[in-house]
This record gives sequence, C-alpha cells and structure tokens, in this order.
Amino acid sequence: MDSETPRLDKTRLTVSSLDEFTEEKQYWLSRGKADRLNAIEINRRMVYGTDRTTSRLQRFLETVELIRS
Repeated sequence: MDSETPRLDKTRLTVSSLDEFTEEKQYWLSRGKADRLNAIEINRRMVYGTDRTTSRLQRFLETVELIRS
C-alpha cells in the first residue's frame, strides 16, 4: 500500500441500502479479499488519519515485586 492517502471530500455523501445490488457492490464482490481489505484500510486512514490508532493503543507494563511478610 502506498503511503499517500487520498483526501476525503466530506461534502459528498451517498446513502444506499445494503440490500440494493449496485454496480459498485458488484465490483467489490468481484475483487479479491486482499483488495477489499486494502480499500478498507485506505478508508480508515482517510477518516482517522495514519497515527491516531497507534497513539491510542499504547500500553506500558510495570512489574512490582511482592514482599511476603
């Protein structure tokens, strides 16, 4: 996948039913799983950016020694 993420035009919106069989749906059903996942990832990056998920998923582990008395 290329690092250049397309810009999202938020002024355009199309609403359709999931039951509706359109040319676009036919196109995506004809594509392979890898192509569909790649398109989902591009859409995710367009909406959320490239670094938002990594900044939220940071964790750190701290270990504490248990002192028995």
